[in-house]
Amino acid sequence: MSPRNQNDYLQKAAIYDLLANYYKYLNPSLHVMYYHKHLRNMNKAVQLMRSPSVTQSQSTSSMVRFLHGSPGVENVDIYVNGNRVLRDFSYKSNSSHMQLQPGKYQIDIYPAGDSVSTVISKKISVEPGRIYTAAIAGPANNLRLLTFEDSPQTPVGETKAKFIHLSPDAPAVDIAGKNGDVIFQNVSYKQASTYLALTPMTVTLEAKVAGTKNTVVTIPDVKLEPNNAYTIVAVGTAKGEPPIEVLILQG
Repeated sequence: MSPRNQNDYLQKAAIYDLLANYYKYLNPSLHVMYYHKHLRNMNKAVQLMRSPSVTQSQSTSSMVRFLHGSPGVENVDIYVNGNRVLRDFSYKSNSSHMQLQPGKYQIDIYPAGDSVSTVISKKISVEPGRIYTAAIAGPANNLRLLTFEDSPQTPVGETKAKFIHLSPDAPAVDIAGKNGDVIFQNVSYKQASTYLALTPMTVTLEAKVAGTKNTVVTIPDVKLEPNNAYTIVAVGTAKGEPPIEVLILQG
């Protein structure tokens, strides 16, 4: 049976996300196929969420995903209002979006397998019809949970992207096309740019110290495909290990 409502699309998206992650290293072609199925169902769920024809409970529901962006803490377990939602969540991992009703939520993050002392304990507010990424960031002695709003909808045939800076000891950066114009300008740690509409393409990007030509990291062959939105995230450390890396998330 084909999905008819938002929950059906979300359930199918979650299944395809699990399959995509399973095949990520075993079979890249299957990974790509299942990830695109995941994205299509996520986009349909979001469209229904924003549609005036859906019921009130559907239209006000929200979604949150988690991102582990701190090399200063090893694998973690994440609890939402006392319920474990992610187990053994590793650095550079991101979860699929989970559906939540609007309101305030207690987020407790523990070292994996240890539910005694939290590394982060924070309340977050979830507003009706919004989509969020909640990112673990910072060095081990100053961990934070930062929330950023996602907007995966794109006009037909177009693409867009935003940039999030999660490298705690790196300066503000510009993101530019290789030998090209600056796309995102002067983004500091803990900040996110706005989305920028782009022509679908495969492009090599460079993160440069803001206002200079000093390249911090090069991001080769970034595929910006039509009808998709992307979040480009800088993680790692400028002066230590692990080095700065860039993650490309859908949405």
